[in-house]
Amino acid sequence: MREAPTAGHARTVQAARPSLAERRKETLRFEIAAEAVRLFAVHGVTGTTGEQIARAVGISSRTLWRHFPTKESCVLPLLSAGLDFAVAQLRDWPADMSLLDFVTRSLRAGDLPAVAPAILDLIRMTTTDPALRAVWLQAHDDALPVLAQLLAERSGGSPDDLRTRVHAATFNGALRAASEDFARRYAEEPEAAGSEIATCILVALRAAAEGLPY
Repeated sequence: MREAPTAGHARTVQAARPSLAERRKETLRFEIAAEAVRLFAVHGVTGTTGEQIARAVGISSRTLWRHFPTKESCVLPLLSAGLDFAVAQLRDWPADMSLLDFVTRSLRAGDLPAVAPAILDLIRMTTTDPALRAVWLQAHDDALPVLAQLLAERSGGSPDDLRTRVHAATFNGALRAASEDFARRYAEEPEAAGSEIATCILVALRAAAEGLPY
């Protein structure tokens, strides 16, 4: 007979799952990000105000600034989403498989989320707008310690070891370069297949795996 969940088990499950308030906060942050991208695409970054973003979402400016310090930072949730997905995938990395083989297998299995045209527009904008570029780099910088921790757990080392940090930065940089390359090359094909995205990621990771040129 199955035992009833203990109080400790219930607390563990509760702690693992975000609260309703946290889920609502996350949903609102993505709504703000989506409207910010839409307005940036129509009016430009400099032609868009935080007040316009707040009005489009249906919230007050005060609420907007509680979630984001600047209008450009409103897009951070969208820029971080792909990295969050990559980190989640890495948690299932088998012990008997290389990182490149694991990513290759995952991509060939179609384990990629759909990429909305708005996100590709946003990534392209990060190459021309310095403030958005800073937010894009921040998203990757925020992911570095998480990637380093995952690689350290894999190797049995420390996330602070220089070798681990370099490996994390290399993987991180390859993902960024692949995202930018895909957004640039498929600007006129917003519905490009997942296989095209996978190709860009694999080319970048293989280049990283080759190491520095002679």
